[in-house]
Amino acid sequence: MEIPKNILIVEDDRSLGYLLREYLGMKGFEVTWIQKPVEALQVMRTRAFNLVILDVMMPGMDGFSLGREIKAEFPELPFIFLTAKSLKVDVLKGFSVGATDYLKKPIDEEELVVRIEALLSRIQKTERPAQPKSLQIGEYFFDIEKQMLKRNGEETHLTSRESELLQFLAIRENRLCPHSEILKALWGQNDYFKKKSLNVFITHLRKYLKADPSIRIDNIHGQGFILKINKS
Repeated sequence: MEIPKNILIVEDDRSLGYLLREYLGMKGFEVTWIQKPVEALQVMRTRAFNLVILDVMMPGMDGFSLGREIKAEFPELPFIFLTAKSLKVDVLKGFSVGATDYLKKPIDEEELVVRIEALLSRIQKTERPAQPKSLQIGEYFFDIEKQMLKRNGEETHLTSRESELLQFLAIRENRLCPHSEILKALWGQNDYFKKKSLNVFITHLRKYLKADPSIRIDNIHGQGFILKINKS
């Protein structure tokens, strides 16, 4: 089956945007280049894309804000950052808003193509088995489709990544979920920065579930996490 290749680039730098559009076009990708983030959202509402490549430093709306908008409105659409902002805090922020990858400028064009093809190929080949629409987690009702936790009439809305992680842990209740297994399933890649991002999301889930003392997410040092529920 042919790998999907419809890419949206959001880059305000004219020279780089033009270069990426022409180079990726020569490599067989269907490329749309947008310079303004707000216009990018408008285009995404009218056309289907397989991947979005975002700069971070853009006027009007930065790439992190645009990434949040994409994740909220198009939760299944992968996006990657290609940016000069290379500090650790920026990389972690990029993954925390839901990015699939974070690439630092300047980047070799051939490496970019390899990364894009690997990502799109992985998405194309991934066949997800039927998933439950809801789960009972201790005192919480987890509505997976609505990405919502409910307890005693109170509702907590989760981000797409938080919902994916909670579902992953919950269906493996009382089983060790290795770091590498979680990272490959949710992020598609196991590396240092994604592991740091995973720890952030675990902290979020612990906060959401803390009202039920029977629920714990244990960190097994150097190995992974276990969602435990005391049902006694």
